[in-house]
Amino acid sequence: MSKLYIVPTPIGNLEDMTFRAIRVLKEVDLILAEDTRTSGKLLKHFEIGTHMHSHHMHNEHKTTENLIARLKAGETIALISDAGTPAISDPGFLLTRACVENKIEVECLPGATAFVPALVNSGLPNDKFVFEGFLPDKKGRQTRFLALAEETRTMILYVSPHKLVKTLSEFVQYFGEDRQVCVSRELSKMHEENVRGTAKEVLAHFEKTAPRGEIVVVVAGKTIEKEAKKSKYSKDEEEK
Repeated sequence: MSKLYIVPTPIGNLEDMTFRAIRVLKEVDLILAEDTRTSGKLLKHFEIGTHMHSHHMHNEHKTTENLIARLKAGETIALISDAGTPAISDPGFLLTRACVENKIEVECLPGATAFVPALVNSGLPNDKFVFEGFLPDKKGRQTRFLALAEETRTMILYVSPHKLVKTLSEFVQYFGEDRQVCVSRELSKMHEENVRGTAKEVLAHFEKTAPRGEIVVVVAGKTIEKEAKKSKYSKDEEEK
């Protein structure tokens, strides 16, 4: 039966690959990979010989129609990205949506994704959170920051190393220097690092130490004014 499998791959540590993911990648008719060179190393490591096609942000609009035709013809296809779960700030949404519209079964396997361990590692409230992914580079960036400045839920962002210091400076500007931040770097890898503190403190750290590797930033939401006043009132009553 035709089916599209969304298959997460390790974000750094190959031991995070699941038995089920390996089996599915061996059994499907075709693997769609964001970068066949990167994924080729992963498939070789796990002795997976399934044929691969390139599927990335620059060609997914052109290839989706043909892939839907292959699925309708009865093929099974697995989609993987360079690391983590496809469609989370990676290609995958367009093909998944097309499958749903064409009543083709889609099955997403559970597995590695960067923002979940970063959120848990941060020590910040995780009962409610918002995933922002990558912020706009130029157009709309200030507007987005102004909106996020009012966000009360914990925020999760993906930030490239060469933009981290600039982004942390913007946190100080728009959120205030005391806003709690956690920068998680190289998650699941040998040199994993989690830097926690106020926006001002974390900015000072990375101004001295150049950031490297894959980075996830978790930011505390804005404290609700009513709760802040209630907390202050309780403190004043205790002092009396």
